Amino acid sequence: MSTTIAGIKIPDSALARATTDYIRDIESDLLYHHSRRVFLFGALSGERQQLAYDPELLYVGAMFHDLGLVEGHRSADERFEVDGANAAAAFLKPYGLSDDDIEQVWLSIALHTTPGVPKHLRPTVALVTAGVEMDVLGMDYAAFSTVQREAVVHAHPRGEGFKECIICAFADGLRHRPQTTFGNVKTDVLKDQEPGFKPMNFVEVIRNSPWTA
Repeated sequence: MSTTIAGIKIPDSALARATTDYIRDIESDLLYHHSRRVFLFGALSGERQQLAYDPELLYVGAMFHDLGLVEGHRSADERFEVDGANAAAAFLKPYGLSDDDIEQVWLSIALHTTPGVPKHLRPTVALVTAGVEMDVLGMDYAAFSTVQREAVVHAHPRGEGFKECIICAFADGLRHRPQTTFGNVKTDVLKDQEPGFKPMNFVEVIRNSPWTA
């Protein structure tokens, strides 16, 4: 039976149910509830903008977007976004989705920490990022009604310490591969959480390249 939260129907297809079961078994309560809120805020943003989005693709993108932070699903040398995107693509293949649909989900996860780009792409890509930015950063907070925000958080609580807990979850998934945060907003996470962390500097990379001029 489908569930409706803040006027948004949670997808209830076989794929959506399998996605829910898979992520619920793997991720912590923190990441699971965050991912569900990302879907809901992304869908609400899509409704507000009158975008023709595919709820099922948006749901899969939202639910898998942080999987690359989780032990057993994170690599040693890829960005966590790419780990999650690759996992989602592999998960989707047995369900007979088109290559285009799988690519949309892949991009929605791979680009969700790349500000300024996703909003110019397909709705699945744009709305996963919109949901992440609302739930983590509070971007466009006032564009969601109090009723909408309260309904989402009632169904999937943030808890009192979500802000600090999500920062810690990011750090836990990244500290073994700090080089992957180069050019990434997650550099700020390691600067905050890892004493002695020295991020790569873009200007220094240019100046120290093997070119003579």
